[in-house]
Order: sequence, then C-alpha cells, then structure tokens
Amino acid sequence: MKILLTLIICSYTHGACLDPYPWPTPFSSTYDCMMAGYEEAKIKMKEIGPKEVNKHQIYIKFTCTPTDSVWQ
Repeated sequence: MKILLTLIICSYTHGACLDPYPWPTPFSSTYDCMMAGYEEAKIKMKEIGPKEVNKHQIYIKFTCTPTDSVWQ
C-alpha cells in the first residue's frame, strides 16, 4: 500500500482554497507522508513570505491518503 500526500493552500480572508496539489511521489508509510507534509508546508509558507501570509491569512493543510493503486 502506498500513501499519497496532497497539499492544499487556503486563505481565511478569501474563504477559499486553491486546487489541491498531489505530491508526485507516493510514500511507503503514513509517518513518512506526514513528516513530508509538515516540511513541505513549512517550505511553501517561507516561499510565500510573511507579508502575503499575513495579508491573506494563508494556511496550508495536507492529507495522507492510503491507496492500493499500482505506481510505476
């Protein structure tokens, strides 16, 4: 079983989220997926920067979803 990471960037100010971004590579465990989700969310927040995060009240959520799909 593989675990799929999906990142979702949202704004409290606008009450909306961008389309989910599926991570290109699946993970072999929920733990690995969760750790990557937290790290990637932190990296993306730094890329967006404090000015935009504060202005739009941006937050990032993510999911780690098990799948039985075959990955190549």
